[in-house]
Amino acid sequence: MVETLSIAVIGAPGVGKTSIIRQFIYNDFSEVYTPTKARYVYRPSVILNGNMYDLKILDLPPISSFPSSSSQEWLDLRCRGVRNANAYILVYDICCVESFEYVKMIRQQIVEHREGSSSDVPILVVGSKRDLQRQRFTPRRAVSVLVKKTWKCGYVECSAKFNWHVVLLFKELLGIAVSRGMKQNHTPGIRLQGALQRNRCTVM
Repeated sequence: MVETLSIAVIGAPGVGKTSIIRQFIYNDFSEVYTPTKARYVYRPSVILNGNMYDLKILDLPPISSFPSSSSQEWLDLRCRGVRNANAYILVYDICCVESFEYVKMIRQQIVEHREGSSSDVPILVVGSKRDLQRQRFTPRRAVSVLVKKTWKCGYVECSAKFNWHVVLLFKELLGIAVSRGMKQNHTPGIRLQGALQRNRCTVM
């Protein structure tokens, strides 16, 4: 039986959420910025370390806050399914401090309001637009230490424009999700180390 993993991708306007998703699935990048106005679902299948998974990637338009209850979630069409997602990708622009403050707010709200236990839910913070490295608002190490040591989340930087670390971030998130959450579904154990090896993740 193929496991299904629901991943919610959240970020402030213009951080490159959709570009990252489309680069991962279609190997495609557009220089033209098109704002995400409605929730969109992508359903790729991937093979990771010899096992197949169906992904349900929720590309969310900017939301003012993470829904604090099921009723709030279902009243807002943009948020459908976000509270019980299996994993979260929180994207910020490394050149925009306000987008990082947004990610900080959303992460805290996920911890406080997510459906079920939030302590084990995989959260990967992604610094986008790495190709604009010289314009970043703070050194990479400062953000990485905060995210990994204080928030206890994963951290990856990528460039959708140059397809740099895009597959890596999905491999890392899927590896963490498999090692944590999917144990509940009696999935055969998959070593995280093996899941992160290069060329072991293939988009179908």
